[in-house]
Amino acid sequence: MRKSTIIAGLTATLLLPLAACSSGTSAMPNSSAPMPMTSSSMPMTSTSASPSDQAMMQPFGPACASVPTSGAGSFDGMSKDAVATAASNNPALSTLVTAVKKAGLVDTLNNATDITVFAPTNDAFAKLPKKDLDAVLNDKAMLTKVLTKVLTNHVVAGRLDPMQLAGTHDTLAKTELKVTGSGEDFMVGDAEVVCGNVQTMNATVYIIDSVLLPKM
Repeated sequence: MRKSTIIAGLTATLLLPLAACSSGTSAMPNSSAPMPMTSSSMPMTSTSASPSDQAMMQPFGPACASVPTSGAGSFDGMSKDAVATAASNNPALSTLVTAVKKAGLVDTLNNATDITVFAPTNDAFAKLPKKDLDAVLNDKAMLTKVLTKVLTNHVVAGRLDPMQLAGTHDTLAKTELKVTGSGEDFMVGDAEVVCGNVQTMNATVYIIDSVLLPKM
């Protein structure tokens, strides 16, 4: 499948009207063939870490400043919810949440054990071109396939802390993501981490400024 078709399919789906675009926590049905989520034995950062390591455990990045300081959308609030629900409480991730609901992956993500999610912002999705949109608007099977592939391309088994982040990681879409950088500066392919090490009940989230398009 051509990359332009992937982009068009994803863009088309996100432009379709969705009644469930609010930040509610009700789960949508799973897709007919969701990608399996597997647990990981990847070690978490020790609670006896040095002061410098402890600092690395905190969320970092310029976009973190826009996260509410209290309520369900705050760092503390998100840590108490499963990842799809936590994302629904962050206004900057509303387009991602729309896509997750449309693909039927809410329950799949919320029920997963120990995953890392690279979450594109609304602005990241807005970068996608709309060419070839009409060619796939009415092909629901293609749209579901494209969405599932794209979204699972942003998910890695195991909770990666910043010290484990750099390297090549297998995604649930059976692709590879290369992460470069260190400290508080990381790139996931061509996407920049703008708010990293965000904790939810079952996932570690790195918010990124571009969508990671897989090869189809």
